[in-house]
Amino acid sequence: MVVQAYILVQTEVGKAAEVARQISEIDGVVSAEDVTGPYDVIVKAESSNVDDLGKLVVARVQSVEGITRTLTCPVVHL
Repeated sequence: MVVQAYILVQTEVGKAAEVARQISEIDGVVSAEDVTGPYDVIVKAESSNVDDLGKLVVARVQSVEGITRTLTCPVVHL
């Protein structure tokens, strides 16, 4: 079963479009859209397990320059 999550990203002022572009190129990222509101970019990501999802967020997504904060929201199937 694939683990999916939405990652809510806050960026430095004026960096949302570039951050979304860079994140969209990361393996495991399904989409990365710049949005308005309290977060600047919303990312949909998929991984084979929770550990790999954590590595994707910490090692790959959070290393993109211009990100100030992330919030990872795993998808649950109730």
